[in-house]
Amino acid sequence: MKLRPTFYTWLLIFAAVALLSSCDDIIEPSISKQQVQLEAPVDQYQSTSYTINFWWDAVNHALSYHLQVVSPTFAAPGGLILDTVVSSYKFTCTLNPGNYQWRVMAENGSTQTAWTAPRSFTIVAGSIKQQSVQLTGPANGLITNQSPYVFQWGSLYGANAYQFEIDTNNFANESADVSNQLIPGQQLSFTFPKAQTYQWRVRAQNDTAQAQWSPVYTITYDNIPPAQVTLVAPTNAATVSLPVTLQWNPVATAVKYKLYVYQSDQVTAYNSSFPMVLTNTSYSFNLGSSGNTVYWMVTALDAAGNESPASAKNSFVLQ
Repeated sequence: MKLRPTFYTWLLIFAAVALLSSCDDIIEPSISKQQVQLEAPVDQYQSTSYTINFWWDAVNHALSYHLQVVSPTFAAPGGLILDTVVSSYKFTCTLNPGNYQWRVMAENGSTQTAWTAPRSFTIVAGSIKQQSVQLTGPANGLITNQSPYVFQWGSLYGANAYQFEIDTNNFANESADVSNQLIPGQQLSFTFPKAQTYQWRVRAQNDTAQAQWSPVYTITYDNIPPAQVTLVAPTNAATVSLPVTLQWNPVATAVKYKLYVYQSDQVTAYNSSFPMVLTNTSYSFNLGSSGNTVYWMVTALDAAGNESPASAKNSFVLQ
């Protein structure tokens, strides 16, 4: 006689499938048998540009990539030039003229691939006129409330000074730049005159020639805090039952909110979870017992990290 699966049999099958799926989420797949495929620069590549763009294929389940560059070879290294871990499968750096080898290894939390076979490349010395500086910080598009801020860039072979320019009008008139300075090093501490978006760039030079300008990066200085938050519900001193939905009005420039909840003394944080940073304008509070008085208030945070004045400090009583 052929038996048909019962409801409970199907239930057990579904549970087993769900368990296997959840285990796959928990157990990180091994990448030890995979191999990174290098793309560029190709073996024996020669470049007259001091800026090298490394590129390799992504590996499934890899979380990061370990990139090493030595001079002249891994078999007979004279120096470890670069040893970095990156999350992307591309990396750009500026090197001096010379002979180099590079290799890559993929990694996740528990396993790693073997190193790739090394590839060789040569950077040929040339005129500084064909080169450009690599900007290293701040990242392009950064929004900050810090001033002064330290600007940094990489060194360029053959250069003995660097021209730093910062402007708010895309360098349309260099004589009217916000700042235009010639310095011997690779960093500068700059104080923003006011809150706005700035463009900045750097150009290397020596006694006889100037390099090309770096790419133009932007940075926004914002030291203006968001407007004060207005609490919506529950109304002040209301008697409510758990869970209590705490609500407040959105603030135009806010990207996050900080929720402060206090015990009845209005000073002690309700527990170690507070203050709590949230991205929405409500929170379900489900703590305490009948008769407890709870106080709360909210501040707004903008993209630069400025915090608004605190809202009114309201209270509610648990029913």
